[in-house]
Amino acid sequence: MLLEVAIGTILMTDLVAAQPATLTLGQAVQQSVEKYPAVRGSLEQVSAAASGINLARTAYLPRADFLGQVNRATHNNVFGLLLPQAVIPSISGPAQGTNSLNNVWGSAVGTLVSWEPVDFGLRKANVETAKAARDRAAAEVNVTKLQVATAAADAFLTIAAAQQTVVAARAGVERARILNDVIGTLAKNELRPGADASRSRAEFAFAQTQQIQAEQAVAVACAALAQLLVTKPESIVIEPGPLLQAPAAPQVPDADAAQHPLAIAREAVVTEVKAREKALDHLYYPRLYLQGTAYARGTGIQPDGRTGGVASGLGPNIQNWALGATITFPAFDWFSIRARKEIEVHNERSAAANYDQALQDLTGGIEKAKAVLEGARRVAQNTPIQLEAARTTEQQATARYRAGLGNITEVAEAQRLLTQAEIDDSLARLGVWRALLGVAAAEGDLTPFLASAGK
Repeated sequence: MLLEVAIGTILMTDLVAAQPATLTLGQAVQQSVEKYPAVRGSLEQVSAAASGINLARTAYLPRADFLGQVNRATHNNVFGLLLPQAVIPSISGPAQGTNSLNNVWGSAVGTLVSWEPVDFGLRKANVETAKAARDRAAAEVNVTKLQVATAAADAFLTIAAAQQTVVAARAGVERARILNDVIGTLAKNELRPGADASRSRAEFAFAQTQQIQAEQAVAVACAALAQLLVTKPESIVIEPGPLLQAPAAPQVPDADAAQHPLAIAREAVVTEVKAREKALDHLYYPRLYLQGTAYARGTGIQPDGRTGGVASGLGPNIQNWALGATITFPAFDWFSIRARKEIEVHNERSAAANYDQALQDLTGGIEKAKAVLEGARRVAQNTPIQLEAARTTEQQATARYRAGLGNITEVAEAQRLLTQAEIDDSLARLGVWRALLGVAAAEGDLTPFLASAGK
């Protein structure tokens, strides 16, 4: 007996564990924001932009270069000028008037440390540009999160609507089945014509088709939500909660379109372009470098032309050090800098126009969403009247038919009307919630909507 109880307990535990957990609207939205790859990609872009700030700050550090060299070369040298280039190597030492192929070893090691103590604000401007890029990337993350959260909430509501349609369709199938059984019996007893039986079978098949289509809509909606949650459709089991009831009618406050994540992201683009312009303003200045160097050289030939042994020159044995300052000024860079500034000016104007367009579109979207909400509320107030009238019509048509006072067409039309009224009534309540979601998405903040839907 105890063994049977233990086995039963284990089986029940496994059965409960195998059942997928129900999903609320808030959980669906949260999971989509956490798991959807587009959000993760946007977050990585923010991290990359933040690393760009650290990269810009490295310009404040000194630069240290190290060199080591060994060569075997001839030692012929001449007087005269050689223009700066990167092909012909230079030779130090006096010109001895030789032109032989005799060669010796040469070696060198050294280091050069350079630091720019004054930059006339260039490095700071570059850091600010990197910060503006990070802020723009962070703003775009919020846009992506809003889009994904809105899509998840909409998919959740679509599942709830499809499930309510299935409930109404099943009720319609049951009514059509009962009517088909009754008329089939009457037709067999020759109390009703065979045409009535054929019509009732057709209506029964139509109701079943309607149910199949509704179940198909549920499966498609589950697949859409599963895509956003990065999971399998069969694991989606929603808990509608208060979504099946008509929500209260709170006053929708006026929203500032400038606070919408999309508007903030567009404004961040303008700020980034301005930061690049400011950095260009600091380019046309002299560059001052403090420099220090230490090096040693070795050679296999003496100033008088005498050469050493086989390994002479392999080891650096003559050392030097130096401290100094260098000032550079790229005078003719003014033309390229001016052209780059013109590019950024046009980029700024374009970004500002995009920002203005975003504000205009968002303001219009908010007003449209409010109009949809008002219409959805009025529809939700009217559908109960429609449903009650459809029920009464169906009952009266069925009673008249059974009493021999009506025909099958009246009953069929009344049942179709009732099924549609049941669907419309359930969808009208969800339509108000969907309209509230539309208002929240248009305003750029789903928090109030999720709070209402979670009560």
